[in-house]
Amino acid sequence: MKTTAQHLLVEYYDCDTEVLNDMARLDRLMRLAAEAARATVVGSIFHTFSPQGVSGVVVVEESHFSIHTWPEYGYAAVDCYTCGDCIPEAAHEFLKKALRAEGAEVMALDRGQYPPRPSIRIVGHRTEEAGGEITKPSVSIP
Repeated sequence: MKTTAQHLLVEYYDCDTEVLNDMARLDRLMRLAAEAARATVVGSIFHTFSPQGVSGVVVVEESHFSIHTWPEYGYAAVDCYTCGDCIPEAAHEFLKKALRAEGAEVMALDRGQYPPRPSIRIVGHRTEEAGGEITKPSVSIP
């Protein structure tokens, strides 16, 4: 099966809260992450929320990189969507260090699959917290 793009969805935990709340720094770090993935940066836009948190996107010729932060939880959600010869895993490794994340969960998706597969809907997620329950997703094919 041929794919046109790779999409990493990354959850970073226990990050440096100062980094997560610094818009200019996050803009620079996300651009560097895109470059680490061998992507060509076109531009970026970032926004700071009140009282805290930042969201931003770096547009690259090969697609985009986005980040949403919750400093109060030490948490950041990042998407690395790339096509061509980019290496989104390199962006993930760079950001894990740059955000000083103690932990990360990564979901990798192949996008634009040929031939198309049947529609799949995933509901829920799987968590494995100390002492917590494991909730497995339900999958349905319409």
